[in-house]
Amino acid sequence: MNSTKQKTFGGLVVLIIACLVLLVSSAFIVNETEQVIITQFGKPVGKPIAEAGIHFKLPIIQIANFFDKRFLAWDGDPNQIPTKDKRFVWVDSYARWRIKDPLLFFQRVRDERGAKTRLDDILDGLTRNAIANHDLVEIIRSTNRKLEISGELEEIQDSEINLKIQLGREKITRMIIEAAAPRLEVLGIELLDIRFKRINYVEEVQKKIYERMISERKRIADKFRSEGQGEAAKILGDKGRDLKKIESDAYRLAQEIKGNADAEATTIYAKAYNQSAESRAFYQFLKTMDTYKTTLSEKDWLVLSTKGDFFKFLQNPEGR
Repeated sequence: MNSTKQKTFGGLVVLIIACLVLLVSSAFIVNETEQVIITQFGKPVGKPIAEAGIHFKLPIIQIANFFDKRFLAWDGDPNQIPTKDKRFVWVDSYARWRIKDPLLFFQRVRDERGAKTRLDDILDGLTRNAIANHDLVEIIRSTNRKLEISGELEEIQDSEINLKIQLGREKITRMIIEAAAPRLEVLGIELLDIRFKRINYVEEVQKKIYERMISERKRIADKFRSEGQGEAAKILGDKGRDLKKIESDAYRLAQEIKGNADAEATTIYAKAYNQSAESRAFYQFLKTMDTYKTTLSEKDWLVLSTKGDFFKFLQNPEGR
């Protein structure tokens, strides 16, 4: 009896465990950012599940396939593409897309890896065609706004600076989206946007452009250096002219002062000489003493006539 009860209890436990396993394997949780397709033996069953919460499926025979509801990124491979005006450029693009119809997406591309392969084929091809059908200036610029050029570059003669665009980069990317959207829609994909991440010349062209930029900058530097040297020469010339004028004015003023002094001294001498005999004698004595002082020293030897005026005061201190 006890053995029979034990077997019954054991079978019940096994049954409960099996039910729990079946329940757990049949339940699944869908997040806010997910959507699910249920497949049975590899084929979709029912409608897509997009509501968040707990959902159920048949255990073992059915599988829940999860897909992202958020915006997804596509990053294209950089490609070397010739433009319409025969400019070879590297173009690197990126796009944003989302899974619009998960059932159609699953039937056509299966998963995100398959979607990336199809996006590579479609978007890279359309981007290449768009670049090849337009001039480089159309790919680079978006508007015809007037470019602001610094003063030192105003003399650069570049025909591309003043080129007017017909479409521009923004409209070209719109054209790519319009062409790609129908082809992606049949895959359950909605293309949200596509942009050119980077556009650059190929390496050989870059070297030529850099050499041209260096040459132009050297030309501008030489121009500034020449203008500086000319200005320096002008300043030095003005300095020399002003210096000569100042020296000339100073010399003229000195000569005027000296002349006035000499004239005043002559007047004083004349007045002193025209006075009494004693004044004239005293004046003559002072001038002679000044002459002795300025012309004679201890080492000088003089050969003089005793009758000369110069020897007069040496022979007779009273000058008689």
